[in-house]
Amino acid sequence: MEHRTVEEHVAGIRTAVDAFVRSAAAAGPEAAVPTCPAWTVRRLLAHQGMVHRWARATLRGEECHPPAWNAEGQQVADPVGWLLEGADALVTTIETAPDDVRATVFLADAPPPRVFWARRQCHETTIHAVDALAASLGRLPDPRDAAWVDEPVALDGIDELLTGFVPRGRSRFAGAGPRSLTVRARGSGREWGVEIGADGAVRTTRLRGSDEVVGTSLDGSAVALYLALWNRAAPGAVDDPGDVLAMWRTRARVRWS
Repeated sequence: MEHRTVEEHVAGIRTAVDAFVRSAAAAGPEAAVPTCPAWTVRRLLAHQGMVHRWARATLRGEECHPPAWNAEGQQVADPVGWLLEGADALVTTIETAPDDVRATVFLADAPPPRVFWARRQCHETTIHAVDALAASLGRLPDPRDAAWVDEPVALDGIDELLTGFVPRGRSRFAGAGPRSLTVRARGSGREWGVEIGADGAVRTTRLRGSDEVVGTSLDGSAVALYLALWNRAAPGAVDDPGDVLAMWRTRARVRWS
């Protein structure tokens, strides 16, 4: 698979930040976030602003202070402005970093650091912008609610999750296998085969439309699958005849630690 360019990821970050700000303003800082139980919009803004600062510092080879940044974000008078400040600094760092910059990366099958961090922050910001959208709606969003998420971003985000996050470690999927499933982004020609071993190890293979479907299928538009696999979609957003998402919701969760 060809990775998207840094410029494309940066455009995705900018689009997501704009959507984030609109939804956060509509919801208000004390609104609950249905997709992140026990979080308010203020806490969501603080988390995202902290992650932007962490990503920027990592790419620059500087010391990171996530707890301090998170606390700052929850205490500032203007949390939306604080988010924008961190996002602008992150984008500037990504745009000016050399292609051969050396920095830590942490996913399986990761691209070089500059591309990795642009990509990771594109999806980090997009998914949390969907959280802000859920807060403004007061419910889990339907894919049509997130019309600003375009298909190329969604396809890349599915790929990052299935090939980068899910194969790391095996404890999360212990007891869930052996099991095979095929994730099919309708109309895109993009498919992924996910094999969960008896020991919980996960192996993801990029497929093409002509490849044989193995195991249970999970089928939907690219945006619907993106939101569903990140546990952000309203029920019924994708075709799930094998009730894969019931297992997925409890196993495929990404937490800040």
